[in-house]
Amino acid sequence: MSIKRVALVTPPYHSGVVESAGTWLNVGFVYIAGSLRAAGYEVDYYDAMSLWHKWPEIEERLRAFAPDVVATTSFTASIAHALELTALAKKINPQVVTVHGNVHATFCYDEILQAEHDTVDFVVRGEGEVTLVKLLDCLNAGGDPATVPGLSFWRDGAVVVTPKAAPIADLDALPMAWDLVEWPIYRYRAKNNARLAIVSSSRGCMEKCSFCSQQLFWERSWRARSAENFVAELELLRDSYGVEVAMLSDEIPTFDRERWVRILDLMIERKVGVKLLMETRVDDILRDADIMDKYREAGVEHIYVGVEAGDQETLDLFNKNTKVEQSKAAIDIINNADIVSETSFVLGMPDDTPESIAKTIELAKHYNPDMAFFLAIAPWPYAELYPELEQYVATTDYRKYNLVEPVIKPKNMTLEELERELGRASQKFFMHKFQNLRELSPWKQEFMLAVFDILINNSYLAGQMRAMMKDGKQMPPEVQALVRSVKGMQRGEDALQSHPHTFAPIP
Repeated sequence: MSIKRVALVTPPYHSGVVESAGTWLNVGFVYIAGSLRAAGYEVDYYDAMSLWHKWPEIEERLRAFAPDVVATTSFTASIAHALELTALAKKINPQVVTVHGNVHATFCYDEILQAEHDTVDFVVRGEGEVTLVKLLDCLNAGGDPATVPGLSFWRDGAVVVTPKAAPIADLDALPMAWDLVEWPIYRYRAKNNARLAIVSSSRGCMEKCSFCSQQLFWERSWRARSAENFVAELELLRDSYGVEVAMLSDEIPTFDRERWVRILDLMIERKVGVKLLMETRVDDILRDADIMDKYREAGVEHIYVGVEAGDQETLDLFNKNTKVEQSKAAIDIINNADIVSETSFVLGMPDDTPESIAKTIELAKHYNPDMAFFLAIAPWPYAELYPELEQYVATTDYRKYNLVEPVIKPKNMTLEELERELGRASQKFFMHKFQNLRELSPWKQEFMLAVFDILINNSYLAGQMRAMMKDGKQMPPEVQALVRSVKGMQRGEDALQSHPHTFAPIP
């Protein structure tokens, strides 16, 4: 076998959640492409998802590149589309080697290979940069893939599982392939369509959240790049590719305070200028209350902290290891630093009712983040919480496991009632925010108006937001005047007049 050309392809899955705010690149492919290229392979970085390509366009690009290997990324909601992608690759060329990776493939390899071994040749479990290169080198040498750690594959009527691959020790040494990225499509709507990158300064999570996939994927470990290496990458992205905003894909970039402070100091000293969007823990924000001015000066503009639940009992069930009052304190710290605060509440648990959801909405108002989203619990089949939720699972159609469409049926609600309550929760929360818009700083007012434009024109919440806009009695006149001043807002009003009852999410 001779393998030279590798296509890294994202499946064309869409749910209208994060993509409402912008177009987000696959940073994992940047590192995998860099490692493949360093090993002598030719790579096509093909983000079919972000390009909004449909199957005929995907087939055309695959035929044009004629890859020897097609590798794709399989998170739970995208797995059906990822399997369709590798089936298409086999249809085009039955000899092509097909590979799946990412969280769902890592944990559900047996399910995938039992059902799809005719079109899925290999599953890479865990990190892909080293494992995929070793696999392709092995195949080129005529070796046995069973000798390569971190793989699962079908052989002689059974699934072969090789030992776990060792974690990559030196993240600074990983080569990158930023030049393969099709940069013009990546933009951040909330900041005048600024060019947007996704970056990674660390890998791992030490938390034990029972509903989450990341702490399982990283096996509750944490590794980090050096501050110098990471900041140099931001400068490269700024100078070579015009990046203005970067979102950290890290679960807990602030875990090591000394390293994090060094990153902030370097960004200030070198005047990097790239604005950062990030997620971190409530505990780390409380710890860093004394340096939030440094966050702001370095360019941190947006922080998400996971509140997840409105009562202590549910927080404890989720193994969040935080107290309700700590979440409020962390959001206050972020707000007082004039940084955009965001959180989410996971709803749709078996005991949820309209009344309990209403209480969560009131708690969200009390917490007072700039943005709060009310998400449907997604029972990942590999999560620690799954056994407790399994009897309430209403569908095993993984395409619906996107945090928007309910897949758990509460004891005393239908799925339709739950979906309606989730929409109302967002509507009520954002109405409250826009009624109090004048309390925000001028730059936050401008940001929130951009958010409103996104919600009403581009998001899965469009229907509720348009209904809110239609009901002028709910919105004070001064707020109506503000939202109408947003560029593009008339587009939402026109759509409302044409389709007043349409719930119009991005598909």
